[in-house]
Amino acid sequence: MFNLGFIFLALVGAVLIFVWHTYNSLITAKTRVEEAWSGIDVQLKRRASLIPNLVETVKGYAAHEKEVFSRVTEARSALMKAATPQEKAAADNALSATLKSLFAVAEAYPDLKANENFKQLQEELADTEDKIAYARQFYNTNVMEYNIKIRLFPSVLIANIFNFQAAEFFEAEDEEREDVQVSFTAKAATENKSAPETKKD
Repeated sequence: MFNLGFIFLALVGAVLIFVWHTYNSLITAKTRVEEAWSGIDVQLKRRASLIPNLVETVKGYAAHEKEVFSRVTEARSALMKAATPQEKAAADNALSATLKSLFAVAEAYPDLKANENFKQLQEELADTEDKIAYARQFYNTNVMEYNIKIRLFPSVLIANIFNFQAAEFFEAEDEEREDVQVSFTAKAATENKSAPETKKD
């Protein structure tokens, strides 16, 4: 009787230790995902903060390109309003596409390309792009490890009991992740050269 009781207590203790250890490891993995996401969010906010100055600088030389400015502004607004990683990734991809159009406009204005403020904004955007790419890779690695952990047996049992949900990846379209400052196309530049130029004094 004593031996059975001791075995029972040992089994209960082993189960409790397993639950405690597995739960803590899942919490740790989830926390790493959240911390990694904060790194992306900081860089996305930094990128968005550069857009108004960039638009205003380009407007000084190409005020008639209202449609391009409108698309960039709308894409920035969508990024600021996005909540989930999937929504932010889609909004960020859309913003990258509109920035390509904006820089294509700039290609038609040599004075704008030589503007010190414009060049500085380009450099800051390029630096932010690099940091977003690094943060995205770090985040997605942590998401993968966490998602695997909550699906593997026996940790999946604890994950289901405590309702651990799979995390979303931050997906970027390869075409949209190209460096925006080297995204000028001959076609876009030719089209914009046909537009009337607004020269600054």
